[in-house]
Amino acid sequence: MVLNKTSVVALLAMTFAAGFMLRGVMAPAVTLHAASDRVFELRTYTTPPGKLEALKSRFRDHTVTIFDKHGMTSVGYWVPMDAPTKDDTLIYMLAHESREAAAKNWAAFRADPDWVKAKAESEKDGPLTTKVESVFMTPADFSKIK
Repeated sequence: MVLNKTSVVALLAMTFAAGFMLRGVMAPAVTLHAASDRVFELRTYTTPPGKLEALKSRFRDHTVTIFDKHGMTSVGYWVPMDAPTKDDTLIYMLAHESREAAAKNWAAFRADPDWVKAKAESEKDGPLTTKVESVFMTPADFSKIK
């Protein structure tokens, strides 16, 4: 079958239009939405000298899984790139359904036998934190994450 120039152009235009329409249907949303009560908690942990890797291991191997179990959504985990905090600081963000849910989540987390065991084992040579800071936040109206 021989296609003339007009048929080829029409076929290409239809293919482009179909791809454009599918992109709108299949593309993931950029903005994250949730209940209006949802809060974010920014936590900053400072470790004693030489303990940051042990703290990261505890999070990697135990803490994140236990957070999930208790309805605490991990948004992200970060380590500063520059001195003076790059060797002793872990920063992370959690999402909770509400401020009240956060209090319940933390109470359940702290009482969880898996957490109690992981904490005790990881701190057999001393505590992994010297300072813990927590800030609860709500998204600004123009934030992409809600």
